[in-house]
Amino acid sequence: MLIIKWLLIVVAFIVIAGVLAGQLGLLKGKPPTDLGVHEGRLKPPSNTPNSVSSQAPLYLDHPQHAYASIAPLPLKGDAGTTLARIGSIIEAMDGGQIVKRESNYLYAQFTTRIMKYVDDAEFWFDPAAGVIQVRSASRLGSSDLGVNRERIEFIRQKLGSS
Repeated sequence: MLIIKWLLIVVAFIVIAGVLAGQLGLLKGKPPTDLGVHEGRLKPPSNTPNSVSSQAPLYLDHPQHAYASIAPLPLKGDAGTTLARIGSIIEAMDGGQIVKRESNYLYAQFTTRIMKYVDDAEFWFDPAAGVIQVRSASRLGSSDLGVNRERIEFIRQKLGSS
């Protein structure tokens, strides 16, 4: 019985320490310095299963190619209108914030409420393909439990219903 009590105390301490670390901003990770469009491509997917990218097929030898692959977003009108709509959807989402807005590119961050983890998302109008290419990745951890995919699919659904 004493072992169980100590185990519960240790587990409670770990949970409290984790939440406190999140609240102090220790779980945000460092902002990437290599985002944006380079030679017609967004940054490759992460090497661990914590990102999605509509350009994953460009990186067939990448270790997370299959996991990361997601369809690009369709245009709803022209590129500017579509990116403006995506920006509005992001700003209405919990923890969503537009960091950079250009005529053909959006960079957003999503911060979780309690632990304050940050995910980075990019949306780029690809004129050659006529779609919005997307990449969304967690800064920390080796798995995102599907959160980035769910987020992009939520944006796709909202974009389609507008």
